[in-house]
Amino acid sequence: MNKISVNIQSEIGELEGVIIHTPGPEVENMTPENAERALYSDILNLSVARKEHAQLSGVLSKVTQTFEVGDLLEQVLSNPSAKEELIRRICLTENALWLMDDLLAVSPKELGKFLIEGVPLVRNNLTNFLSHERFSLKPLYNLYFTRDASFAISRSVVIAKMASTVRHRESIIMEAIFSMSDIFDTSTVNPSAFTLASNATIEGGDVLVVRDDVLLIGNGARTNTHGIDFILNRLQLNSDARKKYILVQELPYKPESFIHLDMVFTLLDADKCMVYDPIIIQPNRYQTVQITIANGRVEEIKTVDNLLVALKKLGMDLKPVYCGGTTDRWVQEREQWHSGANFVAIGPGKVIGYARNVHTIEEMNKNGFEVIRAKDVIAGRVDLGSYSSYVVTIDGSELPRGGGGARCMTMPVRRKKVNW
Repeated sequence: MNKISVNIQSEIGELEGVIIHTPGPEVENMTPENAERALYSDILNLSVARKEHAQLSGVLSKVTQTFEVGDLLEQVLSNPSAKEELIRRICLTENALWLMDDLLAVSPKELGKFLIEGVPLVRNNLTNFLSHERFSLKPLYNLYFTRDASFAISRSVVIAKMASTVRHRESIIMEAIFSMSDIFDTSTVNPSAFTLASNATIEGGDVLVVRDDVLLIGNGARTNTHGIDFILNRLQLNSDARKKYILVQELPYKPESFIHLDMVFTLLDADKCMVYDPIIIQPNRYQTVQITIANGRVEEIKTVDNLLVALKKLGMDLKPVYCGGTTDRWVQEREQWHSGANFVAIGPGKVIGYARNVHTIEEMNKNGFEVIRAKDVIAGRVDLGSYSSYVVTIDGSELPRGGGGARCMTMPVRRKKVNW
């Protein structure tokens, strides 16, 4: 099997490979008591969540090559040396070295499940007997949001340094998949390996590759300035004479629906973007900063009016499509809360999002996007090749309650080049 050469030069290029994770028992291992610690505001109905996710994966499988995290992890664990290295790192990180021998004795398939779904706590001593915990290694409740733990910029994969310890194992697993499997041809960059990045946090939901010379990065609860400086430093090291740009958008820390930039801004086409108007366009206290890099150094840092103004000056004149429509601020707030601004492109002008955000979908239809149900695509009743611009809608009563949408649930590894 030929390796997949990782290459992401834009947010909208035709999708040629993507990593997803179907929600599993790890979601049902959440309780009202531990939901907040797991970064949820509510618990999910797994059977419904899986049906909804099947619509996303079903559409993706029609248009691109899809990879499941569980399958990729099992492939890594089938290599004895990789298995030992990965288990040792996880156990060290989570203060569970006493589990190593037991985990190494488990088959790759079962071990992969343990690492995702959690390792039950054996109550074989007084400490464990009196513990209120149920797991020695906690379930990865958030793993179906595959965008966050790693993200590709050009031919490299950046391993996220997650803001919450409950998600650190996700990054460790994704680094193993990209560096130890035989599937992907890429190099990994991990902020955790750099002393200068010790205070950094950065997650994939905050990083948008707009063009090969332009990055958008959100600065908020999940990605701090140190994390952005780490990316800036890497760009400087790899910079040629051509100028490169980072546009930084400050985000509110509250409410939790603003955790990442892609919850208020996503790319839809070469000339259209989805915006949550109160943060992206309307005057507010959240700054937009432009950093210009040339010849391996920072040439300029300045504040700009907003992302759209800055992008227009860089040659990208984007028409905004408004999350929640244009007439009612309350509707905008409600639909943004349920990931109404969070779309993933499977090609220029071809995107996937939640059907529940009806005012957002209506606004997209007004802007030339044909509205197509995922169920019709999967059943073969609709040929996506017949449409030049569309939004495929997936059901979303449970999945959005985890705090993310279609972009959050997809980690693209390869896209075709866009002819700007």
